[in-house]
Amino acid sequence: MGSVVGGRAEAFDDDWNTEQAVIRNDGTCFEPDALAGLDAFSHLEVVFRFHFVDPASVTTSARHPRDNPEWPKAGIFAQRSKNRPNLLGVSRCRLLAVDGLDLHVRGLDAIDGSPVLDVKPCMAEFGPQGETVQPEWATELMRASYLIRPFSVSESSLTISRF
Repeated sequence: MGSVVGGRAEAFDDDWNTEQAVIRNDGTCFEPDALAGLDAFSHLEVVFRFHFVDPASVTTSARHPRDNPEWPKAGIFAQRSKNRPNLLGVSRCRLLAVDGLDLHVRGLDAIDGSPVLDVKPCMAEFGPQGETVQPEWATELMRASYLIRPFSVSESSLTISRF
């Protein structure tokens, strides 16, 4: 449906929350009214293709996430590596603006030129219902990926800084 313009020119794992880019939708396929009402949402879910991944680097078995031996081996479907068998990425990002067929976003972990296959608004009801659970290694990994600060106590409540 379009492609990522701007942001990172190459893939590296950390600090995605600082990245701003544009999802430029194909004007030969869509009219600007295809995005009507999208500006009422704060976040998007974006499906894209990892177009620079070398097929020889695709992983189909377990490995240490980020090749960190401190973390346990996890199968490819228990991690969010770009070296996936289907080469598809799914990311949630903040929608900054809608300008014609351009979606200005922050925190999209796709690189410049990535083909965008679909965009959906994030709706709270489609998020996980109930408590979510993940291993500690995943929390450590995501702190670096999105500059998420550890939980801190503030006036008897736990808070986390997110984008």
